[in-house]
Amino acid sequence: MTSMVTGIRSASSRFARLLGVGSYRPGRVVGNEEICRFIDSDPEWIEVRSGIVTRHFADDDETIPGMGARAAEKALSAAGLTPSDVSCVILSTMSYLHQAPPAAAACAAELGARGAAAFDIGAACAGFSHGLAVAGDLVASGQAEHVLVVGAERMSDIVDPHDRSTAFIFGDGAGAAVVSPADEPGIGRAVWGTDTDHLRAFEQSRSFAELRRDSMARWPFLEMAGPEVFRWAIRAVADVCEQALQAAGVTVRDIEAFVPHQANVRIIDAVVKAMGLSSSVEVARTVREDGNVSGASIPLALDTLLASGRVRPGALVLTAGFGSGLSYSAQVVVAP
Repeated sequence: MTSMVTGIRSASSRFARLLGVGSYRPGRVVGNEEICRFIDSDPEWIEVRSGIVTRHFADDDETIPGMGARAAEKALSAAGLTPSDVSCVILSTMSYLHQAPPAAAACAAELGARGAAAFDIGAACAGFSHGLAVAGDLVASGQAEHVLVVGAERMSDIVDPHDRSTAFIFGDGAGAAVVSPADEPGIGRAVWGTDTDHLRAFEQSRSFAELRRDSMARWPFLEMAGPEVFRWAIRAVADVCEQALQAAGVTVRDIEAFVPHQANVRIIDAVVKAMGLSSSVEVARTVREDGNVSGASIPLALDTLLASGRVRPGALVLTAGFGSGLSYSAQVVVAP
């Protein structure tokens, strides 16, 4: 493992690293043609505007905890661990429709991680990156031994299929990563925050409480000010990524892969250009096949790069999440 990442330190010189990654995609693949049955658009317009050609939609039995558990099983297998080794489960989701028990606890139960601490993070598309930051500190401090960070979403539950601004963007799925102790730094310090000047650019504009008061009330779907989010992302994400590189003690020339949140291929390409990334850097663009899977998009994309051999173990990978709030988080990690 490279010792270039310097962002996380502890008094005992114990560090954290990624030990394994896994993913789960629902079996149902939905093409742009199907999406266009409900909106005034065409498949070519969707692809040009977003880069998206397909996405996956979960069936009734593919729950957020269940999909998270399937991704976690693969991550644990890659790490050479079992559910009994897990100290903590952190699950990022913005689409879970149940308040209790938490999705993380239900995921831990399905996985068989008995006794593990379990809690949810609701930072939308930056949630997995936030979870990774928390997990790194838990492990480096000795508070936990092996932490599962899971991103799992059923965005099809909360997106209006008739809303032309959002219907084609989102998909379902899950990704997971195991964070474990290391002798050298493997997870850089996160650069994170929330730009509250754009708090309502991506929001659930009505409360579920309205359904209790009025059974005929419209389902509280997500709504997005697309142009506002797009302009913010192409301006802000590159700057956050540059800060994350500095926090990790590396430069853009040291990076072998870039795994941003898979929101829109035009945003990804704009950030790559703004940062001046070399053409030799592997850039995740799984948004084409997966759509925007919110908190699951980074682990899904990272697992794809690793499984295909496009990223080697030990490579430095820059990750960046951004979404509702508008929240953001970026860090450099060493590939497992």
